[in-house]
Amino acid sequence: MKYHIEKNTVQETLVIPLFGRLVCSEHFPALFSDPEAKRICDSLDYDFADKRKKMESAAGLFGALEVAQRQYDLRCEVELYLKDHPKAAVVNLGCGLDDTFSKVDNGQCKGYNIDLPDVIRVRNDLLPAGARETNISCDLNDFSWMNRIDASDGAVFFAAGVFYYFRTADVKTLFHTMAEHFPGGVLAFDSCNERGAKLMRKTWLKEAGITDVSAFFSLENESQLLGWSDCFASVTAKSYMRGYRDIYKNVSFFHKLMIRFCDGLVNMKIIRIVFRGRANDAERTDQSA
Repeated sequence: MKYHIEKNTVQETLVIPLFGRLVCSEHFPALFSDPEAKRICDSLDYDFADKRKKMESAAGLFGALEVAQRQYDLRCEVELYLKDHPKAAVVNLGCGLDDTFSKVDNGQCKGYNIDLPDVIRVRNDLLPAGARETNISCDLNDFSWMNRIDASDGAVFFAAGVFYYFRTADVKTLFHTMAEHFPGGVLAFDSCNERGAKLMRKTWLKEAGITDVSAFFSLENESQLLGWSDCFASVTAKSYMRGYRDIYKNVSFFHKLMIRFCDGLVNMKIIRIVFRGRANDAERTDQSA
């Protein structure tokens, strides 16, 4: 029996990015392969015909390309951290139906997927937790989730398409609290400038009746984050579409133009924040004494 997905529900919003990864793997098999996305989509009672028609247009396919490339980028950041911390906690913030943990699992690390209760209910049905993996129902701004993460062997956090819908003040508090709570950890996430964030949030903000767009998180330059917390050891950034592997030569002329638009006009990037470790804190204390 297939899992039924209702139209205009949280279930549908979770399935669409998943379908985007499937469509991208169909159109760019040399770049992406996502059998898990296909498995889940095949298990659903949902008519994808309209979504496929829109997503296979030139603009729609670029959206699918973005979704798949973002997962690839963040996966690279997680795997880089696991090279030096093989038993670390891998924490997916605002996880939706993202299956990055299964893609990076080295047989030693621990996975944590965090999202709101209604999202986790769907995830438990469609993408149940595997070995050494835990699904946590919690609002990210309720910091109690931090106490459930075993970071004794390090922790790497990542978020895909999450912080655009948070107020900047809340993002700042969250990042600082994480840096205090998880010394030596790393946080990776996607960002864009205010122009791009407005385009991304336009429909949602209108439906929610929100007019104070400037209150929501966007980033003109990663250096803005340096003053957010004295617990940050470093803040670096890479191009969203070309920073981890350059896919420019593998796409159409229209998609090349879209990549240039993303890099130039909306400043889409993957941001990496390294939290100061306890040794760094001790060194700073000694220097100030």
